[in-house]
Amino acid sequence: MHDVEFSVGREEVVALVGGNGAGKSTLLEHLNGTLVPDEGELVVDGTPVTDGDLSALRTEVGFVFQDADTQLVAPTVLDDVMFGLQNAGVDPAEAKSRAREALATVEASHLEDRIPHYLSGGEKRLVGLAGVLVLDPSVVVLDEPFAGLDPERSRVVADRIRAVHERGISVVLSTHDLDVAADLADRVTVMADGNVVGDGTPAEVFYDDELLASANLHPPTPVRIARSTGIVSAAKPVTEAELVALLGEDSAAVSAGDDANSRVAESE
Repeated sequence: MHDVEFSVGREEVVALVGGNGAGKSTLLEHLNGTLVPDEGELVVDGTPVTDGDLSALRTEVGFVFQDADTQLVAPTVLDDVMFGLQNAGVDPAEAKSRAREALATVEASHLEDRIPHYLSGGEKRLVGLAGVLVLDPSVVVLDEPFAGLDPERSRVVADRIRAVHERGISVVLSTHDLDVAADLADRVTVMADGNVVGDGTPAEVFYDDELLASANLHPPTPVRIARSTGIVSAAKPVTEAELVALLGEDSAAVSAGDDANSRVAESE
């Protein structure tokens, strides 16, 4: 990475996008001290982070790895979600209660007695997410949370990410799925060749053809449809819901125009 500046605000969802090798995972691994910068600094809640306080950082910033198997270490799901609390010396009864609450938050309570390595990819992501939520972080970082998942399981994971955000937790996620990024994110940061090359709202980023081309990205499906049908307006739809609403407004306007023309013809 080269002179990267990156931030996430309170209760904000930031999507980090870019092509393969852009530096997304490398940047994310700095956010909880898995990697440390050669130059510059990492600041969490106004406090610069040093090598001596990485444990405090990892409590504040929970990290869900792309390969969920790298963080699933216990014989059962419940044991795995309790693992961080047990390392911190939390009373076993309290640790179990908090682990069950975290599993309930991601709607994975039914998995608590399962063996983690026999879970599906989507289930592993949910257990990994519960394992960081149990530590009550202020920020959750997810590296490619939808990689390798079918559309239904991607939808489930996206819904659980929304639930985490609704609890007042900031979220940073990297993804190649720009449709999902448009739907989830308050802000989109674009990386290419180890640099942050753009940053803004989904509408600002996904209607910037030059920026997307510089990162080898294509606009989300709703953006392409809006442009191909010629209905792009100041609203700049980036999600399916926004596009449907805009199409509905156009249809209503056409219908109103037809009715008006009909009345004029009748009066003549």
